[in-house]
Amino acid sequence: QVQLVESGGGLVQAGGSLRLSCAASGRTVNSYDMAWFRQPPGKEREFVAFISWSGVRTLYADSVAGRFTISRDNAKNTVYLQMNSLKPEDTAVYYCAAGRGIATGQLMGALAYNYWGQGTQVTVSS
Repeated sequence: QVQLVESGGGLVQAGGSLRLSCAASGRTVNSYDMAWFRQPPGKEREFVAFISWSGVRTLYADSVAGRFTISRDNAKNTVYLQMNSLKPEDTAVYYCAAGRGIATGQLMGALAYNYWGQGTQVTVSS
C-alpha cells in the first residue's frame, strides 16, 4: 500500500506562484512513477504532469508546459509541483497519484495510477 498526502494549496492572485507537495509513505515508494492531476469545478479530472521513479523523465500537459515544474526528492519520499504564472483557469483540486510499470501511451491517463491522495484546493483569482 502507498499513502499519498498533498499540501500547499491555497488562494493566489493571477500571475502568482504556489508549490504543492505530495508526501508518500509505504513500501518501495521510490520505485513508483508519480503524477499530478487536477479537477476544475464542474469538469473531469485531467492530467497535469508526470515524473518517472528515477526523476529522469517528465511530461506535461500543454496547458501548463513552461509554467509548472514537477520534481521529486526520493530521500524525502516527496513529489513537488512548482506552479508559476498561475491563471484563473488553473483553479482546481490538485491530486497526486502513484503507479508502476505504466506504458508510455498511458502516462496521461488516470486509470494507469493505483494510488491517489485526497487532493488540495488551488484557487487563482483574477
